[in-house]
Amino acid sequence: MANTILVGAQWGDEGKGKIIDFLTEKADIVVRSQGGNNAGHTVILGAKKYVLHLIPSGILRPSKTCVIGNGVVLDPVALVGEIGGLREKGVKVGKNLLISESAHLVMPYHRALDVQREKGVNKIGTTKRGIGPAYESKAARSGLRMIDLMQPAVFSAKLAANVEAYNALLKLLGAEPVGFPEINAACLEAGAKLKPFVTNTVVFLDKALKARKEILFEGAQGTFLDIDHGTYPYVTSSNTTAGGACTGAGVPPHRIDRVMGVMKAYTTRVGEGPFPTEDAVIGGMLHAMGREFGATTGRPRRCGWFDAVFTRYATMVNGIDELAVTNIDGLDQLDTIKVCAHYKCGGKKLEVPPVDLAQLERCAPVYIELPGWKTPTHNAKKFGELPKNARSYLKTICELTGAKLRIASVGPGREQTIVV
Repeated sequence: MANTILVGAQWGDEGKGKIIDFLTEKADIVVRSQGGNNAGHTVILGAKKYVLHLIPSGILRPSKTCVIGNGVVLDPVALVGEIGGLREKGVKVGKNLLISESAHLVMPYHRALDVQREKGVNKIGTTKRGIGPAYESKAARSGLRMIDLMQPAVFSAKLAANVEAYNALLKLLGAEPVGFPEINAACLEAGAKLKPFVTNTVVFLDKALKARKEILFEGAQGTFLDIDHGTYPYVTSSNTTAGGACTGAGVPPHRIDRVMGVMKAYTTRVGEGPFPTEDAVIGGMLHAMGREFGATTGRPRRCGWFDAVFTRYATMVNGIDELAVTNIDGLDQLDTIKVCAHYKCGGKKLEVPPVDLAQLERCAPVYIELPGWKTPTHNAKKFGELPKNARSYLKTICELTGAKLRIASVGPGREQTIVV
């Protein structure tokens, strides 16, 4: 399989967790390189459902090593809870998990600040997990890292200074202050439990590369939530594109062999921000089917037709070689299916999305219509077993995106994955 970066080619929630789990069979190591517990990767194994927030999806295969890289911001208490939840379900979590000593910590004052900001008229639509404020602390060079948590006296001294500073800010915003003793005790307790996992993961990955191990880099969120390349300011606070995997794991770019993009057979997004192909009809249909509710928040996702303008740009930004298309079975009921091939704006044809959001909001999607297949696809095991119209649809959206189809997913289970 070689060294592979897997990224979302839309606004997140593309089904990356399932594809990562499938690809992990041929990988030795799975690395999470950015984001925090605002991400939710869902994997269905038989009758069991696993929702992973910080731990890479490879943890569900006991022979694989999972790495939480330096680019992740992690809530230590939440991570301890996630480990405990997996162990209760019989999942092994021990020497197969490594955590970067350089990873920054998400603290209760980050969450408190996130909540206050989301009360305003300019809210972004975050999960309120404190991810953005944690990255702010990192950029301001005042953040706490896992290496600090491994040294209780150092951690407590730095925490006391941060609590004082953030409480002054929270007071200005009319919010309740956070308490140092409670935070300190909870974090030190979590730190003691996490200590066996903490190491220099850059050194570990360098040795793995030299030993020719196959590494899979698990992206969180999606291309258009990237802090640099997304629909700013309605984005997350990290680099969700392929380049972010290298910096967030400490791996040189020339060690990467391929980039795989994951996209739904239609489009969804969560939170605020522009969404040119959003459509109430397809959204109503998917929600009525019990689909498209956030794995982390449970809130309904906004839904629309497939937007090739955005996925085409995602291919450029990430250098996507191959595509995995998920949720094909979500379109089984439709007579005809719309695909946005390009935009029209001010009399001009646009093949890629404009950076200026005001201009993007003026763009009108130009659709082509394709015939539906009106046949269940969830039992298909081979590409040739898909209805002819479904195969034609997949070929069309991949051609418009500009990369070749590698995986077609017709359901949440491992067995519902077709390698093309």
